[in-house]
Amino acid sequence: MKKNKILVVEDESIVALDIKKALINLDYEVTGCVKNFDETISSIIKNKPDIILMDINLKNSKDGIETVKEIQKIENIPVIYLTAYSDEETITRAIETNPISYLLKPFNRDELKSTILLGLYKINMSNNINTKTKCTYLGFNYYYNLEDEILFFNNIPIKISINEKRLLTILVEAKGAIVSFRELEYYIWPDVAVTNSALRTLLYRLRGKLEYKIIETIPSMGCKLTPNF
Repeated sequence: MKKNKILVVEDESIVALDIKKALINLDYEVTGCVKNFDETISSIIKNKPDIILMDINLKNSKDGIETVKEIQKIENIPVIYLTAYSDEETITRAIETNPISYLLKPFNRDELKSTILLGLYKINMSNNINTKTKCTYLGFNYYYNLEDEILFFNNIPIKISINEKRLLTILVEAKGAIVSFRELEYYIWPDVAVTNSALRTLLYRLRGKLEYKIIETIPSMGCKLTPNF
């Protein structure tokens, strides 16, 4: 199973190493322990972590909140703030960056574990909501994002080929209407002469990645999505 990747941004070396050790013992992958804004940006671009543990009070650098604001211009990575400060001004500034949680220093391993688990739960719930609201429901827990041409089972993306994307996009846009075999061949291979078996093979491969009932073939006519659509 793929480990969640976490970047630690903490300018106190001993604290950073303690956090890294705890994360490794909790079976997370630590992509790095960095101390300032420049190192953070470089690490994010190189390693693309799933979560950032961000100390708010970074010395000789932009503070953690300002660093997060800059990160959000590049990547939308969930952040858990680490802070010894709980004053209203600091919390208000932090809220503006929409973190998934906070950890007040000093904290122990159990607090670290529970905060990260809560953060991962929030991320998964958010991903699931985004999948269902931005995608077309195909039935049997399959969803298709027309804009980005991404197929999901629940909120898990399924890899499909370029021509499989073209075929599925045509059927989704038809909204349950039958699309003739001739139309499918024209839109999928507009400038290429194809054999009679090419579309049949493409349909077979796509249906193998879906619940087979989602695409219905009407002999001598064409294809359509089933009533679950």
